[in-house]
Amino acid sequence: METKYIFVTGGVVSSLGKGIIASSLGVLLKSQGLKVTIQKFDPYLNLDPGTMSPTQHGEVFVTEDGCETDLDLGHYERFIDQNLSRLNNVTSGMIFWDVLNKERQGDYLGNTVQIIPHVTNEIKKRIIQTNEEEPCDIVITEVGGTVGDIESLPFLEAIRQFEFENRSNSLHIHVTLVPFLDSSGEFKTKPTQHSVKELREIGIQPDIIICRSVRPLHSKLKYKIGLFCDVEVESVITSIDAKSIYQVPMLLEKEKLDQVALEKLNMKSNDKRLEDWQLFLDNISKSSARSITIGVVGKYTSLSDSYISVVEALKHAGVANQVNVDIQLIESERLEKEPPEEVLKDCQGIVIPGGFGDRGVEGKVEAAKWAREHDIPYLGLCLGMHIASIEFARNVLNMNKANSQEFDESSENKVIHILDDQKTLTKKGGTMRLGAYPCEVSDGTLLHKAYQSNQISERHRHRYEFNNKYRDIFEKAGVVFSGVSPDKKLVEVLEIESHKWFVACQFHPEFKSRPSKSHPLFRDFIKAALTTDIQ
Repeated sequence: METKYIFVTGGVVSSLGKGIIASSLGVLLKSQGLKVTIQKFDPYLNLDPGTMSPTQHGEVFVTEDGCETDLDLGHYERFIDQNLSRLNNVTSGMIFWDVLNKERQGDYLGNTVQIIPHVTNEIKKRIIQTNEEEPCDIVITEVGGTVGDIESLPFLEAIRQFEFENRSNSLHIHVTLVPFLDSSGEFKTKPTQHSVKELREIGIQPDIIICRSVRPLHSKLKYKIGLFCDVEVESVITSIDAKSIYQVPMLLEKEKLDQVALEKLNMKSNDKRLEDWQLFLDNISKSSARSITIGVVGKYTSLSDSYISVVEALKHAGVANQVNVDIQLIESERLEKEPPEEVLKDCQGIVIPGGFGDRGVEGKVEAAKWAREHDIPYLGLCLGMHIASIEFARNVLNMNKANSQEFDESSENKVIHILDDQKTLTKKGGTMRLGAYPCEVSDGTLLHKAYQSNQISERHRHRYEFNNKYRDIFEKAGVVFSGVSPDKKLVEVLEIESHKWFVACQFHPEFKSRPSKSHPLFRDFIKAALTTDIQ
């Protein structure tokens, strides 16, 4: 069977949830026994989002092979439950970089290098490459941005050409907003009409229109949209606001999105197997009976997408423990001004996620100290492990000026220091320890209890490591280094032996959590937090 290609574009406004819709369609198609992969085209000129502020673009997601990607790849992985790679994330920067390198190497034989055909050909090659490593039945490609953006034009032209060359195997889905005006009590379809008009001017006729709205669209409204946009009424799909993103696949299934898509691709629709997804939704409902409060202490709390994988992993763990997790995003700088007993008084568990830079670090140290001294379950992620090490060195080992080399180059006790192979690097992007690395787990530890294995693999994104010079003194004071690299040179996980549940890891376990497969560390963290008695 020839591979089919589905392209998802957006119009009217940004942040319509194209990534969730692409992921949900992937769930529905995969449930029919089809092999699916999802790809993201991002129009920005950065090579990747690795050097972009999380408050501007959201979390940087890391794949198994060490690619720093857009956060939508996290949604893709979580929804279709499979690991993606650097081939699944493409930016304008990557495309132009490759084109210009080829030009310097003489690959274009003296031709003038242009957007068409050189840039568009490179984009089309990326569409095919996604399918070459592991052939799929369907490749879903989400084009970032909004129709009308200058940055998106090369990608839109490329998918127009791709459809021209693969007409029977291509499908275009356009996601738009249909606003409801409370003042007049009616929906307005004009924005959708204009968005489709702009798409058609580029040369793309959508096969399916997905209408984002606050409530379902009645049949007459769907008919009107179909008539003015030249789409069958059955191909006008409503995607209403949902309480949980995990409800979206079932809502789109009721709208028969997968059946319409398969019919247009001349593919047979099979019986769906959505039992696991429905079971997860049922467990979400059961979890609402009781609640637990978890504090996520970070520096990027102005945008929840900055920690989206952490947030979702906590939700998955809540479902696994049949409890609703009330997540409080706490600005760490507050703890530099306010007492922890006021800021953290309601928290039954504390998470310190990853991050860079020294802003708010002292507040995070206060949060780690509060968790350690009050037997509050603590989960440190990457920077959260550095913070735990600094706090322990200062307040248990009496190293008053203990710090990370990242924050204080002059510190007498750099319990966290830079990797040797990082010392000579001057570039920022893509130069860290990135992707999946193995870890050996010690028996009888919280880490082993969670994973039930002595060998694990987790994803990394960092430059600094625990300084081995301090291993002995930490261990003598009650720290257990429960996870280390296979060569024993790098500390991966530390625990505090006398504490109820205190685990700090160098890696990012949140990247591998799935709705129906809660990550073992998050699962056990929430389980421990349920025993916390808040005074």
